[in-house]
Amino acid sequence: MIKKLFLCVLSIITCLIAHAGPGGKKPLFAADLSNADYSPAVWSIDANGVISATADQAIWTTREYKNFELELEFKTDKCTNSGVVIYCTDKKNWIPNAVEIQIADDYCDHFEQSASTASCGAVYGHLAPSGFKIVKKPGEWNKMKITAKGKNIKVALNGKKITAMDMNLWTSGTTNPDGSSIPSWMPKPFAELPAGGYIGFQGKHGEAFIWFRNIKIKEL
Repeated sequence: MIKKLFLCVLSIITCLIAHAGPGGKKPLFAADLSNADYSPAVWSIDANGVISATADQAIWTTREYKNFELELEFKTDKCTNSGVVIYCTDKKNWIPNAVEIQIADDYCDHFEQSASTASCGAVYGHLAPSGFKIVKKPGEWNKMKITAKGKNIKVALNGKKITAMDMNLWTSGTTNPDGSSIPSWMPKPFAELPAGGYIGFQGKHGEAFIWFRNIKIKEL
């Protein structure tokens, strides 16, 4: 009787682990992208689960998320300019209506000469990461973790915690709390943005590609 009970409990635990995944994490997108909002003419997924794009269009979740941990791997091309978009409330006009975690090839001359709020791991246009060139060189896989709890956003890149933001401090749409300027195409103060929305990934920007894989989410 005890043995049967043990086997029953073990079976239930195994099923729960298989359903939820390790630590409650689960793939953000289905293996066939059936739960994604995207253009099949732009985005594709290969046999190894790597997704990539041929144009500057984003791929989106079909549902909204708030309070989550998002883990992913990405690989840059020479001069890649991409990003992970969270808290998006308007997919067609997402730039002023979302928060973008920048993905960039920091080794490219363009980003070496750009504002630090455009380097890899920054909250684009608003908060620079605590280090530069933490991203690996083009062709190598990187690991990123984004933790979003309400108006608090944290970013870790390749195991290093590099960005921590309290959106409530960004009460201006033109000037960051440190006095630096916010790009004119992002006029909405972060303090006024909802702390929830769609998650997206920016596609090929200019001539540089971007690749993503192992995208997993844990809702908190």
